[in-house]
Amino acid sequence: MDKQATIEQVRTRYELAAGTLDERGRRTLAAAEALRVGHGGVALVVQATGLAHTTVERGIKEAQGTVAPAPPGRIRRAGGGRKPVVQHDPSVLDDLERLAEPSSRGDPMSPLRWTCKSVRRLAAELWQQGHRVSHQWVAEALHQLDYRLQANRKTREGGDAPDRDAQFGHINETAATFLAAGDPVISVDAKKKELVGDFKNPGREYAPTGQPEEVRVYDFPIPELGRVTPYGVYDLAANAGYVSVGIDHDTGAFAVATIQHWWEQTGRARYPVAQRLLITADGGGSNGSRTKLWKRELQRLADATGLAISVCHFPPGTSKWNKIEHRLFAFISQNWRAIPLVSYAVVLSLIAATTTRTGLTVERYLDTTRYPTGIEVAQAELDALNIQRYAFHGEWNYTIQPHEY
Repeated sequence: MDKQATIEQVRTRYELAAGTLDERGRRTLAAAEALRVGHGGVALVVQATGLAHTTVERGIKEAQGTVAPAPPGRIRRAGGGRKPVVQHDPSVLDDLERLAEPSSRGDPMSPLRWTCKSVRRLAAELWQQGHRVSHQWVAEALHQLDYRLQANRKTREGGDAPDRDAQFGHINETAATFLAAGDPVISVDAKKKELVGDFKNPGREYAPTGQPEEVRVYDFPIPELGRVTPYGVYDLAANAGYVSVGIDHDTGAFAVATIQHWWEQTGRARYPVAQRLLITADGGGSNGSRTKLWKRELQRLADATGLAISVCHFPPGTSKWNKIEHRLFAFISQNWRAIPLVSYAVVLSLIAATTTRTGLTVERYLDTTRYPTGIEVAQAELDALNIQRYAFHGEWNYTIQPHEY
């Protein structure tokens, strides 16, 4: 048989068995083939299998007993194999950590200070510094150094407002007093504006593999649909939400109109003997502590309902503590995640379908009223407000009494 035919036979036998063998088994098989061929067998097996010359020779020595084979259960003898990178390159870990550390703690002159620190880019920079490592090694080394992929975390609330914690305590005490007396306490706010149409909605939802919901590439508003602004009222005692879906501007008039609609449709029946109402609201936006239109409209609401309306605003930069955020809006966002808000009807249906295991219910309606911006509130109107400010931060805490006519 000629040499080429022998090579093909060895290659065929090796490829049939190699997939089921570990490194030691492949070495032993190659050695057996080389010994069977005899003179020139090592070179022939190397050509047929692609193994290294030294690997085949080591297999022969192990088979002939001239070197001790690896112990049972091991592929190589103890100490065999490639040595760890840090063993022959001790400074590589220090250099990697210097590159990976945030610039606020690490080297301000780091070459990767203003770039994405991917494992491939880190590996490339280490090569520039003379370290011969792969991006896989960088990933494993970062894990050993206790580095993990991290997102930003929102924890800084900005500068603390004066008496921030004291205002929290005041809000809690006032709310507890109202609730103990059976009077309504509501938390109000506007949710972020949402595009109406076949636009991408953040989040993920189960769907057949390879069949994602197809939406528009660009978020340009559809003129006839535009945006909606959900303004919410959360009733603390009832664990119930009421959401007005406005199609125009988020103004103080819109905010108070939602509260009035809630009172007329739900609140009055729920609290038939109530003579006062407590509102907790953010310090800014359409229901902000400095918004003149908000206060003027609250006076109109007090006059129309006969309710004494008390308001407690959260200090600047603390809006996330407003209960409506995590007791109502968070669950609405979860309920419509990854669902395009293609129409007003879809928006209303998804809001109404929002529930929780603790019994949250949500009512909603579409407010098609136009609320123009830029409305000036005259000083005479402000002077006519029947407002009583608390001694403690009266700019945040006040009561608007109905006028007596």
